[in-house]
Amino acid sequence: MSKTVRGRAVALICTGLLCASLTGCGNDGAATADASTASASTLASSPPTSASASAPEPTPTVSEVPTPTETPTEEPATPATSDEPVSADSSEASALWGKAYSGTASVSVDIYDYCSTDGSRRLADSRTYSMNSTLNLSRPRTGGGETESNPFSMLFAAGNPSQPGAVSFWSSSVSTTSGQDLAGNPRDPNLLLTYWNIDWSDGELDARLTDPHTQQAVVLNLLNWPSLLVACRSDLGQLPGGFPHALAAGTTFAGRLDGSGASLSAEGSTVDGAVAFRFKFDGTAS
Repeated sequence: MSKTVRGRAVALICTGLLCASLTGCGNDGAATADASTASASTLASSPPTSASASAPEPTPTVSEVPTPTETPTEEPATPATSDEPVSADSSEASALWGKAYSGTASVSVDIYDYCSTDGSRRLADSRTYSMNSTLNLSRPRTGGGETESNPFSMLFAAGNPSQPGAVSFWSSSVSTTSGQDLAGNPRDPNLLLTYWNIDWSDGELDARLTDPHTQQAVVLNLLNWPSLLVACRSDLGQLPGGFPHALAAGTTFAGRLDGSGASLSAEGSTVDGAVAFRFKFDGTAS
């Protein structure tokens, strides 16, 4: 075989091998293209996944949110205390309940009028009387569900009620009123009226008239003094029997008072300002 023929044969063999190799590569490329196409179509058919497309998480409502609860703490109980002071002398004052004192009171009376030329108040007369007097102490009065706040109830009387210069002190009284209030509701008809504020300690009395109860028309703290028939005309005489004048708030009654006796002084005036008085009472307990 000549070299020319041999060279052509080698070329043909190489050409055949090259074609076979290219044919195999072409099939593999088609498969790869098909796979790529299939992958692309799959991706196109499936929905894209993103954070915005995901289902939102449920938001807890107010009722679902746990709220912190406070654990109650128990505070130590404090014993209730009374607003009313307890008097150390209350038991000693009760020993005077039922005591009666008798003696003499020297009563001085100053009479005032408005008979001056300019109409101003002036002192018209002064008198002094000596009178048999009594002082009675008892348990504080009760009425209408209330009790007198004094250590004892006091009743003092100097002279006969119709005598000029006669004086009477009542620390309290029980008055009878209607059994119904203004709305028609039933109520206790007994009404406690307290006139004096009494302080007693270690045998010393300090009492003051605080309310004469003139508005309730139950006036028991009085000084009797006759009135003129005609104002500013004493020469025309006086009304017989005298006239009871209500004592004004601020009248005082103070001094020594114990189980054996009393030595007390009083000073005050009447509501109308017509009479001022003062007296000293000395009595022995019986």
